[in-house]
Amino acid sequence: MERPAYVTFDCYGTLVDFDLGPITLERLGPRLMAGDRAVFLRAFEETRYQEVLGPYRPYRDVLQRSMRRTMRQFGLAYDAADGAAIIAAVPTFGPFPEVPPVLERIRAHCRIVIVTNSDDDLIAENVRRIGVPFDRVITSEEAGVYKPSPAMFHHVLDTLDCRPEDVLHVAQGFRYDIVPTHDLGWRQVWINRHGLPGDSRHRPAYELPDLSGLPDLLNIRH
Repeated sequence: MERPAYVTFDCYGTLVDFDLGPITLERLGPRLMAGDRAVFLRAFEETRYQEVLGPYRPYRDVLQRSMRRTMRQFGLAYDAADGAAIIAAVPTFGPFPEVPPVLERIRAHCRIVIVTNSDDDLIAENVRRIGVPFDRVITSEEAGVYKPSPAMFHHVLDTLDCRPEDVLHVAQGFRYDIVPTHDLGWRQVWINRHGLPGDSRHRPAYELPDLSGLPDLLNIRH
Protein backbone atom coordinates (compact mmCIF):
# COMPACT_ATOMS: atom_id res chain seq x y z
CA MET A 1 0.00 0.00 0.00
CA GLU A 2 1.16 3.53 -0.75
CA ARG A 3 1.69 5.16 2.60
CA PRO A 4 -0.91 7.88 3.38
CA ALA A 5 -0.22 11.29 4.83
CA TYR A 6 -2.82 10.65 7.53
CA VAL A 7 -4.03 7.54 9.28
CA THR A 8 -7.37 8.30 10.91
CA PHE A 9 -8.71 6.03 13.63
CA ASP A 10 -12.09 5.44 15.13
CA CYS A 11 -11.51 5.29 18.88
CA TYR A 12 -14.17 3.29 20.75
CA GLY A 13 -13.88 -0.37 19.82
CA THR A 14 -10.89 0.24 17.55
CA LEU A 15 -8.24 1.74 19.81
CA VAL A 16 -10.06 1.63 23.15
CA ASP A 17 -11.70 -1.45 24.67
CA PHE A 18 -15.11 0.19 24.89
CA ASP A 19 -17.66 -2.10 26.51
CA LEU A 20 -20.75 -0.70 28.20
CA GLY A 21 -22.15 -4.15 28.88
CA PRO A 22 -20.72 -4.82 32.36
CA ILE A 23 -21.58 -1.40 33.80
CA THR A 24 -25.06 -1.58 32.27
CA LEU A 25 -25.79 -4.96 33.81
CA GLU A 26 -24.27 -3.92 37.12
CA ARG A 27 -26.45 -0.82 37.19
CA LEU A 28 -29.66 -2.67 36.34
CA GLY A 29 -28.92 -5.57 38.68
CA PRO A 30 -32.00 -7.59 39.66
CA ARG A 31 -34.31 -5.17 37.85
CA LEU A 32 -33.42 -6.99 34.63
CA MET A 33 -34.26 -10.69 34.40
CA ALA A 34 -31.26 -12.90 33.66
CA GLY A 35 -32.80 -14.18 30.44
CA ASP A 36 -33.18 -10.64 29.12
CA ARG A 37 -29.61 -9.46 29.65
CA ALA A 38 -28.11 -10.28 26.25
CA VAL A 39 -31.23 -9.03 24.47
CA PHE A 40 -31.15 -5.80 26.48
CA LEU A 41 -27.51 -5.13 25.59
CA ARG A 42 -28.20 -5.68 21.88
CA ALA A 43 -31.19 -3.35 22.07
CA PHE A 44 -29.16 -0.72 23.92
CA GLU A 45 -26.46 -0.86 21.25
CA GLU A 46 -29.01 -0.51 18.44
CA THR A 47 -30.74 2.38 20.19
CA ARG A 48 -27.43 4.24 20.48
CA TYR A 49 -26.96 3.85 16.75
CA GLN A 50 -30.46 5.12 16.01
CA GLU A 51 -29.91 8.10 18.31
CA VAL A 52 -26.86 9.37 16.39
CA LEU A 53 -28.84 9.31 13.14
CA GLY A 54 -31.05 12.11 14.48
CA PRO A 55 -30.31 15.76 15.21
CA TYR A 56 -27.00 16.38 16.92
CA ARG A 57 -26.96 16.39 20.72
CA PRO A 58 -24.01 15.86 23.07
CA TYR A 59 -22.82 12.28 23.39
CA ARG A 60 -23.68 12.19 27.09
CA ASP A 61 -27.28 13.00 26.04
CA VAL A 62 -27.16 10.23 23.43
CA LEU A 63 -26.17 7.77 26.15
CA GLN A 64 -28.82 8.97 28.60
CA ARG A 65 -31.60 8.95 26.00
CA SER A 66 -30.55 5.51 24.74
CA MET A 67 -30.52 4.07 28.24
CA ARG A 68 -33.92 5.56 29.04
CA ARG A 69 -35.50 4.37 25.77
CA THR A 70 -34.13 0.83 26.13
CA MET A 71 -35.21 0.54 29.75
CA ARG A 72 -38.73 1.66 28.86
CA GLN A 73 -38.75 -0.90 26.05
CA PHE A 74 -38.16 -3.58 28.70
CA GLY A 75 -40.68 -2.12 31.12
CA LEU A 76 -38.05 -0.77 33.53
CA ALA A 77 -38.31 2.56 35.34
CA TYR A 78 -35.47 4.90 34.42
CA ASP A 79 -33.63 7.00 36.96
CA ALA A 80 -31.19 9.81 36.13
CA ALA A 81 -28.53 7.91 38.07
CA ASP A 82 -28.79 5.07 35.51
CA GLY A 83 -27.68 7.32 32.68
CA ALA A 84 -25.09 9.04 34.86
CA ALA A 85 -23.44 5.70 35.63
CA ILE A 86 -23.10 4.91 31.93
CA ILE A 87 -21.57 8.33 31.20
CA ALA A 88 -19.15 8.00 34.11
CA ALA A 89 -17.87 4.68 32.73
CA VAL A 90 -16.84 6.04 29.32
CA PRO A 91 -13.60 7.81 30.34
CA THR A 92 -12.43 4.74 32.28
CA PHE A 93 -11.85 2.61 29.19
CA GLY A 94 -8.23 2.13 28.11
CA PRO A 95 -6.55 0.80 24.97
CA PHE A 96 -6.36 -2.74 23.65
CA PRO A 97 -2.90 -4.15 24.48
CA GLU A 98 -1.43 -3.91 20.98
CA VAL A 99 -2.59 -0.35 20.36
CA PRO A 100 0.07 1.87 22.02
CA PRO A 101 3.13 0.15 20.46
CA VAL A 102 1.49 0.04 17.03
CA LEU A 103 0.60 3.73 17.18
CA GLU A 104 4.14 4.60 18.24
CA ARG A 105 5.50 2.86 15.14
CA ILE A 106 3.00 4.44 12.78
CA ARG A 107 3.32 8.00 14.05
CA ALA A 108 7.00 8.01 13.11
CA HIS A 109 5.91 7.78 9.46
CA CYS A 110 2.35 9.19 9.23
CA ARG A 111 0.24 11.73 11.05
CA ILE A 112 -2.27 9.99 13.28
CA VAL A 113 -5.74 11.35 13.98
CA ILE A 114 -8.73 10.19 16.05
CA VAL A 115 -12.21 10.65 14.57
CA THR A 116 -14.73 9.90 17.29
CA ASN A 117 -18.41 10.02 18.15
CA SER A 118 -17.76 11.55 21.55
CA ASP A 119 -17.69 14.74 23.59
CA ASP A 120 -14.40 16.57 24.00
CA ASP A 121 -14.19 16.03 27.75
CA LEU A 122 -15.14 12.34 27.62
CA ILE A 123 -12.61 11.39 24.95
CA ALA A 124 -9.77 13.33 26.59
CA GLU A 125 -9.30 10.74 29.34
CA ASN A 126 -9.47 7.84 26.86
CA VAL A 127 -6.73 9.50 24.80
CA ARG A 128 -4.65 10.02 27.92
CA ARG A 129 -4.98 6.33 28.75
CA ILE A 130 -3.75 5.39 25.26
CA GLY A 131 -0.60 7.32 26.11
CA VAL A 132 0.49 8.15 22.54
CA PRO A 133 0.45 11.71 21.13
CA PHE A 134 -2.02 12.27 18.30
CA ASP A 135 -1.71 15.00 15.70
CA ARG A 136 -5.42 15.76 16.03
CA VAL A 137 -8.51 14.50 17.84
CA ILE A 138 -11.69 15.31 15.92
CA THR A 139 -14.91 14.83 17.90
CA SER A 140 -18.58 14.93 17.06
CA GLU A 141 -18.90 17.79 19.52
CA GLU A 142 -16.50 19.79 17.36
CA ALA A 143 -18.16 18.80 14.08
CA GLY A 144 -21.75 19.05 15.32
CA VAL A 145 -22.58 15.73 13.69
CA TYR A 146 -22.05 12.01 14.24
CA LYS A 147 -20.71 9.19 12.13
CA PRO A 148 -22.10 7.64 9.97
CA SER A 149 -23.14 10.99 8.48
CA PRO A 150 -20.94 11.89 5.49
CA ALA A 151 -20.80 15.40 6.97
CA MET A 152 -18.51 14.10 9.72
CA PHE A 153 -15.99 12.82 7.18
CA HIS A 154 -16.22 15.98 5.08
CA HIS A 155 -15.40 17.87 8.27
CA VAL A 156 -12.33 15.67 8.76
CA LEU A 157 -11.02 16.49 5.28
CA ASP A 158 -11.68 20.19 5.76
CA THR A 159 -9.98 20.17 9.16
CA LEU A 160 -6.91 18.32 7.90
CA ASP A 161 -6.92 20.24 4.60
CA CYS A 162 -6.46 17.07 2.61
CA ARG A 163 -8.11 14.83 0.02
CA PRO A 164 -9.61 11.34 0.48
CA GLU A 165 -6.59 9.80 -1.22
CA ASP A 166 -4.36 11.31 1.48
CA VAL A 167 -6.13 9.33 4.21
CA LEU A 168 -6.34 5.73 5.39
CA HIS A 169 -9.25 5.23 7.79
CA VAL A 170 -8.97 2.45 10.38
CA ALA A 171 -12.11 1.42 12.22
CA GLN A 172 -13.97 -1.39 13.91
CA GLY A 173 -17.49 -0.01 13.44
CA PHE A 174 -18.86 -1.25 10.14
CA ARG A 175 -22.04 0.84 10.02
CA TYR A 176 -20.50 3.88 11.68
CA ASP A 177 -17.25 4.04 9.69
CA ILE A 178 -16.72 1.46 6.97
CA VAL A 179 -19.99 1.99 5.08
CA PRO A 180 -19.81 5.80 4.87
CA THR A 181 -16.10 5.99 4.06
CA HIS A 182 -16.53 3.29 1.41
CA ASP A 183 -19.24 5.38 -0.23
CA LEU A 184 -16.99 8.48 -0.06
CA GLY A 185 -14.05 6.74 -1.71
CA TRP A 186 -11.71 6.60 1.28
CA ARG A 187 -9.16 3.83 1.73
CA GLN A 188 -10.06 1.72 4.74
CA VAL A 189 -8.93 -0.99 7.09
CA TRP A 190 -11.65 -2.81 8.96
CA ILE A 191 -10.49 -3.96 12.40
CA ASN A 192 -12.80 -6.93 12.72
CA ARG A 193 -12.11 -7.92 16.32
CA HIS A 194 -15.23 -10.08 16.59
CA GLY A 195 -15.09 -11.96 13.29
CA LEU A 196 -18.27 -10.37 11.96
CA PRO A 197 -19.48 -11.02 8.40
CA GLY A 198 -19.77 -7.36 7.42
CA ASP A 199 -21.54 -6.40 4.20
CA SER A 200 -20.32 -7.51 0.76
CA ARG A 201 -21.59 -4.27 -0.83
CA HIS A 202 -19.20 -2.24 1.33
CA ARG A 203 -16.31 -4.64 1.64
CA PRO A 204 -13.16 -2.72 2.64
CA ALA A 205 -9.93 -3.32 0.77
CA TYR A 206 -8.22 -4.49 3.96
CA GLU A 207 -9.39 -6.41 7.00
CA LEU A 208 -7.39 -7.21 10.14
CA PRO A 209 -8.35 -8.92 13.43
CA ASP A 210 -6.60 -6.18 15.43
CA LEU A 211 -4.05 -3.40 14.90
CA SER A 212 -0.99 -5.64 15.04
CA GLY A 213 -0.75 -6.07 11.27
CA LEU A 214 -1.22 -2.40 10.42
CA PRO A 215 2.48 -1.41 10.31
CA ASP A 216 3.22 -4.18 7.80
CA LEU A 217 0.26 -3.07 5.71
CA LEU A 218 1.80 0.42 5.67
CA ASN A 219 5.24 -0.97 4.81
CA ILE A 220 6.61 0.12 8.17
CA ARG A 221 9.34 -2.36 9.07
CA HIS A 222 10.80 -0.74 12.18
